[in-house]
Amino acid sequence: MALDLPGAVRARLVEWQREALGDPALRAIDPDALHVTLCFLAYRPERDIEPIARLMREIERRSVTMRFEADPVAAPRSRPRLFAVDAPSDEAVALQAELSDRLEAERFYRPEKRPFWPHVTVARVKPERRTPSDRRRRRRNRPALVERPPTALPSALLEPFEASRVTLYRSFLRPAGAEYVPLATLDLGLSDGGG
Repeated sequence: MALDLPGAVRARLVEWQREALGDPALRAIDPDALHVTLCFLAYRPERDIEPIARLMREIERRSVTMRFEADPVAAPRSRPRLFAVDAPSDEAVALQAELSDRLEAERFYRPEKRPFWPHVTVARVKPERRTPSDRRRRRRNRPALVERPPTALPSALLEPFEASRVTLYRSFLRPAGAEYVPLATLDLGLSDGGG
């Protein structure tokens, strides 16, 4: 379940990705996957989709104002697997807490131990090339070293914006990255800002 970005904000992020992700170890996140994850539900049986969608649609519509921080964050900092843009928002934190509580009460979700981090993942780090001995030992791929981290966001992306909707997504893992298919949405009642 995620907060969708207004179309104009997503388009500006994609434009920034083209210029900011110059290191060959970085792979830009697909435009359809640029969102703020509220609750990662993991695998759920097909029969759970409609009750989860109904629960999502029952929350009160509200304004969710967000603002990106200028500098992308490496996660983890020592040998990053991804880069994200912080999107601090008290409204997003409150919305996530309400959804988390409702989903947990119905046993659809187990809250994470770490606090909610409102962010948009903008790049993943490609895996380091594996050696034959790594393959024999079945070592997990480490992320490649990033020599040129993403550059700061331009001022046009630092203006506050309103999240457009909450969407329940199904994700399919693909070699090029996750593909997200919307299953249900809750329009927050505000303009989408350009699609």
